[in-house]
Amino acid sequence: MHYYSRAIDKELVEWKNSTRHKPLLIRGARQVGKSTAVRHLGETFDHYLEVNLERDPEAAVFFKQGYDVNVILSKLSAYYSVTIVPGSTLLFIDEIQNCMQAIEALRFFWEDMPELHVIGAGSLLEFALQDIPTFAVGRIRSFYMYPMSFDEYLEAVGQAGLIALKQKADSKHPLDDVFHNRLVNLFRDYIMIGGMPEAVAEWMESKDYLKVSQVHDDIVTGYDRDFAKYKKRISPDLIRLTLNSVVHQMGQKFVYHKVSDEYQSAQVKEALRLLTLAGLITPVIHTDANGLPLNSEQNSRYIKYIYLDCGLMLRILGIETNSQEGLRRRFLSDSASDLVNKGSVAEMIAGCELIKYSMINHSGNLNYWVRTEKNSVAEVDYIIVKDGAVTPVEVKAGTRGGMKSMYMFLDKKGLQRGIRICLENFSEYENGSYRISVIPLYALSCIYRNTP
Repeated sequence: MHYYSRAIDKELVEWKNSTRHKPLLIRGARQVGKSTAVRHLGETFDHYLEVNLERDPEAAVFFKQGYDVNVILSKLSAYYSVTIVPGSTLLFIDEIQNCMQAIEALRFFWEDMPELHVIGAGSLLEFALQDIPTFAVGRIRSFYMYPMSFDEYLEAVGQAGLIALKQKADSKHPLDDVFHNRLVNLFRDYIMIGGMPEAVAEWMESKDYLKVSQVHDDIVTGYDRDFAKYKKRISPDLIRLTLNSVVHQMGQKFVYHKVSDEYQSAQVKEALRLLTLAGLITPVIHTDANGLPLNSEQNSRYIKYIYLDCGLMLRILGIETNSQEGLRRRFLSDSASDLVNKGSVAEMIAGCELIKYSMINHSGNLNYWVRTEKNSVAEVDYIIVKDGAVTPVEVKAGTRGGMKSMYMFLDKKGLQRGIRICLENFSEYENGSYRISVIPLYALSCIYRNTP
């Protein structure tokens, strides 16, 4: 099977080559490509041993008999008939959340055999980590993995040259129209397909959106089956209703009672917490944004949520068509007025891209700003830190839209710089002392790599 390069590949190679390669955990939602990326790394080692504790649950016994790493490795080597040589073997423990002792053993691999390369991963790993009171602080390293970003998608579809072009572009050097228009069209494809690796692979093979939709259905069904594993005290029906409500409340302050009349707010909050742990949703929390860090002035009374992947989200919303070209022309076009949550979809996609380009070494929430005074409607979609400064970001679905909230925020906070994300080419607006950089939706990686 063809391997599509991922941004995490570079991080993994650097980890491999480091003289202090602590045991590594790859964290993220199911089916985002964690295991595939580790297997790809494994091809660069002389020896590779994969222990899947879901497929081979009997292998867990080797971790339950004590933490002598020499004994553990000797038994694993014999069981799988794979040579284990520190420095030239990669040991990959997949679905590691199925054995608490395997997670706890990671610290002993670091303490007693630091030359060995060890990676653990699991689809519901965060739930297991919650139950370990003192989880090997300082002895384990974590990488976080998400669905493919638009840059990763471009590389997969053979358009890596466009990545280099847009990384060089800015307000003073916008892209030629021919490249801008091509990127807009490719981005529209990406919105429908999303970044789940299996969906991208199907698109590359068939170029059939309906077949991609079938992949989306399978993934959503798999997530649905996982609900029963989250916590025994939480109803899978509540988890399902809450996730569906997140999708339909996209871009809005989340209202608990909209989930169902049958559940209390506290129960819905717990469902949201579990969905966040599973990596299916990310909170976007209001911050007063008077300074750094942004999280120090959060107010969780004002909170929105974004869903994991745009392709899966559109499938959940039921946006279907018999013609992918027809849907592509309609979606995010200036004249589109009949598509569900069009502006909110653009806001969600922008949030997902911001996460993918900024959170590979840590997880967390995004921030937004809303004027909390009574009868106020001012809101800025995202507040980020760029070049060490608080920076407001507004997302527009098309190529038009005012920026009243942006200017109000800048005025209240005594700031001059903001970012407008839309389908326009790179440019800049000047309004008195305010400077608003325009970055296309397809170029969000530039926020963290270039100064517009």
